[in-house]
Formats: sequence, C-alpha cells, structure tokens
Amino acid sequence: MNRVLEGNVRAGSLTAKTEFVPVGEPPRNQGSGDVFGQNREELNRESLQSKTQDETATWRGSMKRAIRSVGELRRHLDLASPADDPDDAADEDHGFPVFVPLEFAARMKPGDPNDPLLRQVLPVPEEAESPEGFSSDPVGDLHAAVAPGLLHKYHGRALAITTGACGIHCRYCFRREFPYSDNSSRGDHLDLALKYLRENDSIEEVLLSGGDPLTLTDDSVAELMQRIESIPHVRRLRWHTRMPIVIPSRVTNAWIERMRASRLTSWVVVHCNHPAELDSETGAALMRLVDAGVPVLNQAVLLRGVNDDVDVLESLCRRLIDLRVMPYYLHQLDRVRGAAHFEVDQDCGRALISQLESRLPGFAVPRFVCEQAGEASKTRL
Repeated sequence: MNRVLEGNVRAGSLTAKTEFVPVGEPPRNQGSGDVFGQNREELNRESLQSKTQDETATWRGSMKRAIRSVGELRRHLDLASPADDPDDAADEDHGFPVFVPLEFAARMKPGDPNDPLLRQVLPVPEEAESPEGFSSDPVGDLHAAVAPGLLHKYHGRALAITTGACGIHCRYCFRREFPYSDNSSRGDHLDLALKYLRENDSIEEVLLSGGDPLTLTDDSVAELMQRIESIPHVRRLRWHTRMPIVIPSRVTNAWIERMRASRLTSWVVVHCNHPAELDSETGAALMRLVDAGVPVLNQAVLLRGVNDDVDVLESLCRRLIDLRVMPYYLHQLDRVRGAAHFEVDQDCGRALISQLESRLPGFAVPRFVCEQAGEASKTRL
C-alpha cells in the first residue's frame, strides 16, 4: 500500500482518504447473479484499459497540436513582428525550438507582446547575447552524472533524466542545451542507472525529471515505477513536472492509481511561475492529485517581466494554497546561456520575499534559493 497521506485537509479538518473506484466498476455488494457475474474482473479491466486509452489520446493529441514556430505563435496571438527587427531575426529560435501547447497559449492575452506567459516561451533577440557567467551547463549536471541519464548531486537522492521531451519549451530552461541523446535513462541506459541505484543503498529517493517524465505514456511510467520498486532501499519517488500546469489532461486516472498502488511514496513537484497559468482545468487537475493523497509542491523561477512583482507573487502563492499546493521554492535564475534577459538581482528577490512574509502565512512563502554546481544542497538566499 502506498505510504501517501492518509487524509486531506479541508477547512482545517482531516477527512478520510478518497477511495478511487475505476470507471465502469459495478456497485459493491451485488450478488453473483447480477449481470456482471463471474466476468466482473474482466469487464473492470477492459473498462480501465478503455479509459486509459481515451485519456492518453487526449493529452498526446495536445502534444501533437502544440505550436512549433515563432511565426505560428505570433499569428495565434495576433502579434506583429517587432518593427525594429528584420523578419528572419524576429523568427529566430536560437537553436531551441518553440513548443507551446494550445492549452497554455489560451491563457495568454491576444495582442499583448508583454503577456507574462508569452514572455516565458517567445524567443527574443536577446537570447543571442552571451554575458560572462552564463553557460550551457549552469548547475553542473554533466559533472554529477554517475551513469547515463542518472545524476547524483545530493545525499540520499538521485535524479533520473527520463526523457528529453517536454510539454513546453521555456526560454529560461537550464537544460536547453543538455545533450539528451547521450544522457537519458532509456533502454540500455536505464539498466546502468538502475544498477547504480541498487549498489548505493544510501539512496532512498529517486527524482524523475527530464525533459518531463509525464511526456512518457502511462504504460512506460508504470514500467519505470515497477523497476524502481524492485530496489528495496528506495522509498520515495519525486515527480518533477510541468505537464499538470501546461496540459492538465495529463493527470490521468491511470497515473494516479498507479502511484496509489505503489509501495513507494510519491511526491509531485510542479512548476508554475504566474497566477494566470492556474486556470480552472489546471486547478482541477492539481486538486485531483491532492484528493488522491499525493502531496503537491510548486517551484517557481524568479523572472524579469514575468513575476518580479510582489503583487504577482502574492497572488500566485494564494492561488496555490487555495488549491492545497505548497509554495516550495522560488528559484533565482539558473545562468544558462540565452536567458540573461530574465535575470533579476538577488537583492530584489530578497526584498520580494520579505514583502511576502508580511502579507502571507509562513507556510505560503516559498524559500528563495539558487543551485550552485558542486554544493551539497540548494543555497538559501
């Protein structure tokens, strides 16, 4: 039985854990002479399989329909190319392709080039600049690799690069130049990663990252979980994902039920930077996880022109706790090449946190941190 939370806090009281009844399951306590009879188990399995296929088709369809070019993104939002840029420069993706789900684009304001969600995904000429101190591997991922697709930076936990695919391409992504083809824990690489985990019994938590682990199908996710479950000293899985935010239909019954059935305790860490990202469908997806007893945390990145404003951050944190999602980290920008225009001064970040502390309850204020290559933990700022 999964060691997830046995209850959920609602209006200050603890309620019993939600019981998930698969779609199509007959009512309990029916006699053997009902229409399901001895085929009930088979019918349940078929119904679940059908439901899973429908859910997978929904979110994978969203991936296929995603916006994939600067021009398409501008046309979708009725945005003209900047008047001071030639067409070829305005459409340049700087070697990091555009990928924006329509669900995420729908939350942007048409005609507004300064929309905070648009700024996160629209390539700009400033990405061609390379200030000192910005690099292709700002957090030392490659130096921390102990097997293909497996990073071991911190005591007691290791991070698996499950895939190079992601549900959205954020322009500030610290892995925008990561060599995924040589560093993904798939196929034979997964065997090597699991071998390292088995041989290091100090590791009790595995972080699933990427890319985004939820761009894998539910079947692939289940297989990966099964193989990690076979390692006795691993106790927890931590899912680092943006998919519940950008394509909320990815929060499927199959994934939730697989986490609940696992002996491993699952924690989900989502990535949301601005309150406008949390529409009703996204909120419902997050609450489904919490209702299932899966703890959900949020980490945001402090970004110039997106959320470097106390009112925006306050609104984000309030919306998150209303959804029972804990504001976990506010990250100082990882200094990846191409993202310097997003950087906010650390003193500004500290001042924002101080202001939040005067406006919000303590549990709603994220920790302001940065990641420094070679350090034993995140650095509190």
